[in-house]
Amino acid sequence: MIDLLVAGGGPAGLATAIHAARAGLEVVVAEPRPGPVDKACGEGLMPSAVRRLAALGVDVPGAPLHGIAYLDGRHRAEARFRGVPGRGVRRTALHAALAATAAGLGVRTLPVRVDGVRQDARSVTAAGVTARYLAAADGLHSPLRRALRLGTDAAPAAAGERPARYGLRRHFAVPPWSDVVEVHWSARAEAYVTPVGPDLVGVAVLTADRGPFAAQLAAFPRLLERLPVRAATAARGAGPLRQRVRARAAGRVLLVGDAAGYVDALTGEGIAVALAAAEQLVRCVLADRPQDYDAAWRRVSRDYRLLTGSLLWLRGRPWSARRIVPAAARCPALFTSAVNRLS
Repeated sequence: MIDLLVAGGGPAGLATAIHAARAGLEVVVAEPRPGPVDKACGEGLMPSAVRRLAALGVDVPGAPLHGIAYLDGRHRAEARFRGVPGRGVRRTALHAALAATAAGLGVRTLPVRVDGVRQDARSVTAAGVTARYLAAADGLHSPLRRALRLGTDAAPAAAGERPARYGLRRHFAVPPWSDVVEVHWSARAEAYVTPVGPDLVGVAVLTADRGPFAAQLAAFPRLLERLPVRAATAARGAGPLRQRVRARAAGRVLLVGDAAGYVDALTGEGIAVALAAAEQLVRCVLADRPQDYDAAWRRVSRDYRLLTGSLLWLRGRPWSARRIVPAAARCPALFTSAVNRLS
């Protein structure tokens, strides 16, 4: 019997596997998708994510990111990172780097999908593999979370609740014009521009409005002026982004990454939180205390949940939404402090 089975070979799953292998555990990753896995993602790694990847021995190629800028057409607020810069990294390059590190540590990957779990007091069996624990890293709409009834995905929206938000991403073959992630704000959406190479930028749009990428981008005329007419990659989408989760553990099954719950991509901290949670999950496995994991996840995700939730609350109200960028421009020290606390 192995120590840990990881369901899902994305960044969260691979980081969990690397932590486990470095701790001396026998770990297997179940991932049916071949090759580097792509998905809709802003592709900006914040400094905390870069530091955690370095601690795992993972070096990813990309463009250095030295801060965050908010723009609304009339105002610009910029916060520079203190210390280690972030990095703009193609999602496929991040996946390839993590997969290579995991393979170098002897982690086996099985081309199977985990769609059912049986467990008792000592073990978990899934996809024909029996392990002491299972880490469910199967994404935003985690089938395992649903099967274990740990989420509230199917619950109807409460009266007055914020509408569901979605993300769309494409790349454009143009040299980056800035060394920061630019967040362009319109009345109903945000467009994130991330340098990911010497001649490539990623543009991700977050919005509650459904529609094709070109229609969403039309809300940002000044950004459009900088972009080629044709995109270099096809559009990828994700959502609804908000995922509520009642608990991150059910017996010997622990949720990690987007499967463990998600607020929004507004602050770009998804990968950093997933990396921190992966480390905590393995600590709980080593201590044989899965009951401690939910509190550990809440602790490492607290700043992300608080700041992202607060910014999303302001974003969802017309009277405050139009004041976010002007306020950041008027209070640069406060904006810089908030960005660096989160990153």
